[in-house]
Amino acid sequence: MDKSLQTFTVYVLYSDKHRKHYTGFTAYLELRLEQHFETATKGWTVRYRPWRLIFAKEFETKSEALSNQRYRRSDRIESFVPEEIKNLMNMM
Repeated sequence: MDKSLQTFTVYVLYSDKHRKHYTGFTAYLELRLEQHFETATKGWTVRYRPWRLIFAKEFETKSEALSNQRYRRSDRIESFVPEEIKNLMNMM
């Protein structure tokens, strides 16, 4: 793959069943989601399946994506998720 065309995605998963969220970043979103949703056999996200994707944003550089991921992980989820999730969290 031409590195100049590669993008990096910051994403947030939400588990309705466990009321947990997970923030990650990847250069290959479809593959990474497949791992979270089905193929991974160990790790934090395996314990809290099922997940759904509630947020994704692409960045042109890895450093931009990492910076955004760190910001999202340091802040409360309510500050950046869609209204749908804010409403779900209020019902907990």
